[in-house]
Amino acid sequence: WAIVAGLAVVPAWAADPATAVTAAIDTHLAADWQARKITPAPRADDEEFCRRVYLDVLGRIPKVAEVRGFADDPAADKRAKLVDTLLSKPGYAANMAAHLRAAWLPETVSDQFKVFLGNQYEEYLKRKLRTNEPLDRIVRQTLTAEVAAGARGRTAFANNQPQDPDLLAVQNFYQALEAKPENLGATTSRAFLGFKLECAQCHDHPFAPYTRTQFWQFAAFFAEFTPLPPTGPSFVGPLEAQHDKNRLAIPGQNRQVSARFTDGTSPKWADTRTPRQELADWILDRNNPAFARNMVNRVWQAYFGVGLLDPIDEPGDANPPSHPTLLDDLAAAFADSGYDLKSLIRGLTASRAYQLTSRQTHESQADPRRFARMNLKGLSGGQIYDSFVVATGLRNSPGVEQAYYDPGNGGVSKFAFRTLFPIPQKPIDTQTSILQALTVMNGKLVVDQTSVANGEILGAIADAPFLDTAGKVEALFYAALTRKPTTDEREKFTSYVERGGPSGDKSKALADVFWVLLNSTEFLFNH
Repeated sequence: WAIVAGLAVVPAWAADPATAVTAAIDTHLAADWQARKITPAPRADDEEFCRRVYLDVLGRIPKVAEVRGFADDPAADKRAKLVDTLLSKPGYAANMAAHLRAAWLPETVSDQFKVFLGNQYEEYLKRKLRTNEPLDRIVRQTLTAEVAAGARGRTAFANNQPQDPDLLAVQNFYQALEAKPENLGATTSRAFLGFKLECAQCHDHPFAPYTRTQFWQFAAFFAEFTPLPPTGPSFVGPLEAQHDKNRLAIPGQNRQVSARFTDGTSPKWADTRTPRQELADWILDRNNPAFARNMVNRVWQAYFGVGLLDPIDEPGDANPPSHPTLLDDLAAAFADSGYDLKSLIRGLTASRAYQLTSRQTHESQADPRRFARMNLKGLSGGQIYDSFVVATGLRNSPGVEQAYYDPGNGGVSKFAFRTLFPIPQKPIDTQTSILQALTVMNGKLVVDQTSVANGEILGAIADAPFLDTAGKVEALFYAALTRKPTTDEREKFTSYVERGGPSGDKSKALADVFWVLLNSTEFLFNH
């Protein structure tokens, strides 16, 4: 940014797009805080930052050795180096793939009959993210895959037996949406452009920005999956190239519509290109900023708890962004980076706002959309499960690939947790249920791992001859909460263990302490 008299006046994007992202955030938020007389919170300490960034990037809390090593590192740039290290780990790809799958195909998280389809598509996303495939290429491949309609609306590849694992995985995207043009059009607009076009699917709404005709025109880009009946209503207007694949009949109306973009324009149809290729080009065109704005806003929401545009898929005059110029600048930087998610994350995590403590230290920090302190964010089931594994030392844990909840196994698989605790639509508004509470209070996973006889880490700490009671309590705090206990916490928990709790058994009392920490709000939230 060019600086004149202390004010940012002209964006001058740095060679490193991550630096541009950080500069934009710091400049716009500082100006907003000053204008609103907001006193931002202090910088988070190393332990708080370490736990936060591990959860955001890898989807789990850090191990005790990881947080202690980070806290002891004297390097001035250790936070940026930590982010680089985490982005190079396989856990980054797995965590981001889970977020994208939940955002793009939420029905595959809640519908048990579509879970397998979502898992397969998530594996595709994971493979692409491991090699840092640009996000626009992932979306383009998803939208333009060579699939054709099969029996009862299911999809099959044109060559019937595809060998490419990516194409096999993308097929599941279409099957999860039942290969219906209306489902594909609605998901495409919401997931990739950031607005709910399906609100106009059945009728015109007086307050909706789009009409029913526009919905079916957009869905018609996927019309190849529902060919027009031979004796259907006549099409009014000149026939265009691809006309047999880019038209849909509007249900209940004696007319058909041809595919059109939501801005009212149409592609220059060609026999050599499919309607979905034309749609992908329009969505990913640099002159159409909706894709970059939407993706930046989704990642911002995941890392800051609430989007710059909130709700994230309802743009309009009634729902303006909290920081519109910042959103535009971040979208431009993201596009300039070649839609590089890692670059965006480096920029977000290096910003002053991301590194603020979550503790409110001034009344002016109360509004979560001013980002003057870090917002508390509810953890997803995957984050809770993986953090339990790290905190307790659980071995041979069943992963997300276990496709069904197994009551006989106590529902302890990662899949079971992801089903029970879906990724929050808005992390700052996480809601809990009785079943969730019971699972973390007395589910098989927690019961086993808070037993000195069964818990790997609890047992090791309980038997450690080199630790006194206070040292054992501190070790449990580091394992579960990534921090030392406060003086008051140390005194209370140490006294409880020394007394042996209600049973007079010090080992059981130590297990009680671990159970309390794993069930605490602090463990179940990122902050």
